Amino acid sequence: MTDQIARTQDRMTHDVWLPAEIVALRARARLAVEKRLAPHAREIGRREESADSFPWEAFRGLADEGLFAVPFGAGHGTELGADLDHPMLGTCTVTEEIAYHSSSMAGVYDGQCILVPQTLTYATQELRDRLIPELISGRTAFSFATTEPETSSDLTAERMTTVAEETPDGFVVTGRKRWITNSVVAGWVSVLCRAGTGDRATMLLVDLSSPGVRIGTPDRKMGHRGQITADIIFDNVSVPRECLLGTVGGGLGVALSALVRGRIGIGAAGVGVAQAALDMAVHRLRSRHVFGKPLGAMQHWQFTMAQRATEIECARTLYQKAATLLDRGDRSAEPEAAMAKAYGTRLANDLVREAIQIHGALGFAVEVSESGESVRLEELYRDAKILEIFEGANELQQWIIARQLIGREITG
Repeated sequence: MTDQIARTQDRMTHDVWLPAEIVALRARARLAVEKRLAPHAREIGRREESADSFPWEAFRGLADEGLFAVPFGAGHGTELGADLDHPMLGTCTVTEEIAYHSSSMAGVYDGQCILVPQTLTYATQELRDRLIPELISGRTAFSFATTEPETSSDLTAERMTTVAEETPDGFVVTGRKRWITNSVVAGWVSVLCRAGTGDRATMLLVDLSSPGVRIGTPDRKMGHRGQITADIIFDNVSVPRECLLGTVGGGLGVALSALVRGRIGIGAAGVGVAQAALDMAVHRLRSRHVFGKPLGAMQHWQFTMAQRATEIECARTLYQKAATLLDRGDRSAEPEAAMAKAYGTRLANDLVREAIQIHGALGFAVEVSESGESVRLEELYRDAKILEIFEGANELQQWIIARQLIGREITG
């Protein structure tokens, strides 16, 4: 089990530039995650998705430790993480710590504490005052909905079939959203809609208890089983005007501002998964003997793991740099966010695959029946793949980087 294995990060990583508040937050977050999430992580990773299987105990446990307060300023009823000078960096640091034990719970945290909080910056102060305490406390789960059955990375209004028609009192929403995290238990969702018959989008905050809302059956996925997703169907749902996020027709900007942040968070999650896989691999290389000597005596694995340790340092620095840019108010962080997401999540997949190879059949097994041995690498392998897909597939991230590098007039 990972919690019985030494963290190579503690002796290989030096926090030269990391702010003292983030170093302290990471230490507190690690203790909180080990206390509130780690005991449940294996069961979360193996269960089948259903509305009843949402990991409320871990979810609310992390909230009770103050981790849901990290993105917000002071005045929301908790001290841990509140009013940080670097809230985005802090939130991504917590994401890495969560992903070390459970990638799917890092996905849940990303939705609750990165995507939705950014959309709430566009809400009225009255709505923020009412809902942020619900989010921070974990009493209410929140969702973020942009994807549809026929559109995901392409969020242009022309592709969107979920429509928000304006009325004298607000909006009427009709349509369907897909792959929506937390939808089966959420109280509210930030949803991107086409603005009537126009070619622009509008972002609304929708109360999921509203008449006309139906939540679909939970999706059954290869991995990320704690990150339960299901369709949300809107059938002439009335939304009051005070639930408009930003401006009518300005919804794409709201969504993209959240997704840029979310991509940095997913990059951090990739680093957490990669770090867990590296630690398990190193432990195995030190403890497993073949041909009369430790497996780690083989130069192939020495050089491979040295390269991966270097890449983890690069990936961690990428997400930290991108998050710090946003904390400084620099809106030009999009290429760094794309790099952090694409690099960190690719690395997670590569490292988990190699860790399985190092463990041999034990890495391929869920559990050895006779001995009860389990190293959870099959879970990490199932979980890691989605990191390269959601919140903008890695191919899209490469395109974003290329547009900045070569120029949009060439790349399109």
